[in-house]
Amino acid sequence: MKKVLVTGAKGQLGRCIKDAAINFPFLEINFVSRKDLDIDDFDAVQQFFNQHKFDYCINAAAYTNVEKAESDSDQAFLTNAEAVKNLANICDFSKTTLLQASTDYVFNGKKESPYLEEDQTNPINVYGASKLKGEEYIQESGVDYFIFRTSWLYSQHGHNFLNTILKYGKEGKLLTITTEQVGVPTNANDLALALLDVIVSDNSEYGTYNFSNSGKATWFDFAKAIFEENPQFDLSNLAKTDYYRTFAARPKYSVLDTNKYKKTFNTKVIDWRESLSILIKLINF
Repeated sequence: MKKVLVTGAKGQLGRCIKDAAINFPFLEINFVSRKDLDIDDFDAVQQFFNQHKFDYCINAAAYTNVEKAESDSDQAFLTNAEAVKNLANICDFSKTTLLQASTDYVFNGKKESPYLEEDQTNPINVYGASKLKGEEYIQESGVDYFIFRTSWLYSQHGHNFLNTILKYGKEGKLLTITTEQVGVPTNANDLALALLDVIVSDNSEYGTYNFSNSGKATWFDFAKAIFEENPQFDLSNLAKTDYYRTFAARPKYSVLDTNKYKKTFNTKVIDWRESLSILIKLINF
């Protein structure tokens, strides 16, 4: 039985992996939160790995507040880069394969067609820069790794765009949503399943992969779709704007090309609109 460690167990992705784990009873999955294991602490992580021999480690721990990262860059880099360096080096020493979630924000958004894994990275905000540095540390460490760049994650768990729009929709608030950015809303439950499927597959084509749902959307498109899945919401409360001021710069275009992932793992990715509809039906059930 393969032994798997999942860090960041109380975060959005960690909780989705925990939900998905019920479908993988043949994996021994250990979930740890920051309280259980602070991945910033090299000695603590090394001791933990010495006590438990893991075959795989999924690092779902991350600093994800894009806005706050601009004024809290030290913590963003500590969690998204330096702690990842710790994990990568210890996983390498322990012969543990590392699976790391990264982001579309490693790109600057100036491209007009879906980003390939080998496209030039050039983040335009602190969050993207910190995640890219984490990627670089992994690549330098010598560890066997899968980096999964993903985009616009949402789920039933935690603070994210879906839950915010659902809350405001129920309250009947007037909302103005930007059309300035184009990307792919990605269900974190789909990413969780993909990560566990990679482990089960025994695939050793290590490297960097793009993973998102298929299609593309603006944030307004995303909000409108959420409203349409909840007929009790008043669509007239939703307005679009071509500009929305944010503290952190955001890529105007960050659609990811997932063909490498689909070909390597012989699988498909579900359309973002279909995946959203499935999740909202489960939430409303």
